[in-house]
Amino acid sequence: MHVVRWIVVLLVATFALVSVPAAADPGGEELDGFTIEHLPEQIDDRTSVSDFEYEWGDVSFSSRVWEKALEGGGAKVVLQILVMRGTGLTDMAALRDFLVEYHERSPDWELTEFDHHGLPALHGETEAFWLPTEGVAIEVRDALGLLGREELLATARGIRFTDPR
Repeated sequence: MHVVRWIVVLLVATFALVSVPAAADPGGEELDGFTIEHLPEQIDDRTSVSDFEYEWGDVSFSSRVWEKALEGGGAKVVLQILVMRGTGLTDMAALRDFLVEYHERSPDWELTEFDHHGLPALHGETEAFWLPTEGVAIEVRDALGLLGREELLATARGIRFTDPR
C-alpha cells in the first residue's frame, strides 16, 4: 500500500506540472537568444502565443505575439516582442531610424531614454527598444496601449540577452 501511495503522489505532482498553461508562466521563456523573465499580468491562461520569423529591410525578425480572442471572432494583440538582427543596427540612432521607417513613424517621434541594465534604451507610449550588442536589437510593443507604461517597461527590463549566437 505504501508504494501505491507514492506512485499516486508522483502521478498527481507530474500532472500538476504538465497542466500549467505556458501563457500563465511569468517568465523563463526563450526567444532567439533572449530570456523573457517577466510577462505582464494581462498575459494569462486565456492568452494564446505565436512565434513568427520574417525579414524586412535587410533585418531578420523573430517575433513572439500574445493575443486574446474577442467575442464574435478575431483577436487583439496584448504584447509583442521583436528580436531584430541586421548589420545596419549599429547604434541607437541607427535603430531609431530603422524603427521610424518600419513602424511608419514621424521623424520627430517622441521617445524618452531609460536604462536597460546599464544599456541606453528608448521608450515611447507603446514601445521600448535597445541594442544589447551591435547588430542585435529588441523591441517590446504594446501597440494597443493595453499594458500601460509601467508594465511595458517592467516587461522590457525583464528581458535578458543570454545567447549572442
